[in-house]
Amino acid sequence: MTDYNDYFDEVIQAHEAIEQWFAETQDDAALDQLLTRFSPRFSMISPRGRELDFDALQTLFRMAGGKKNGFRIELSELRGIALNERGATVSYHERQSDATGTQTLRLSTVVFEKQAGGKVIWRHLQETFCAE
Repeated sequence: MTDYNDYFDEVIQAHEAIEQWFAETQDDAALDQLLTRFSPRFSMISPRGRELDFDALQTLFRMAGGKKNGFRIELSELRGIALNERGATVSYHERQSDATGTQTLRLSTVVFEKQAGGKVIWRHLQETFCAE
């Protein structure tokens, strides 16, 4: 891999799947499929500074699945930060909105791992709320 395109594609595809998971009622198989994008050693710092591991992420997804009417995620400003043979670090802006009119803007940075077979998985995510 000589560029960030596979990683940018993963950011986009993962957010499409997350958007769908939060907005629509789906079965456990859909959740299992979504979770395959994340490392079992996944860690995250939420916009409010909460630390999550893979189990906490799974619980969050399970609790919120299908419960955000009109949920949308818009991505912009995808940027490569670091690229190597074992993964990459990228940043992006993420605007979330729902049917109630609530909107948040986040600056996110993700560390990806590339597995031996070439699959890209999420290893760490840091999200920070941004002012409009």
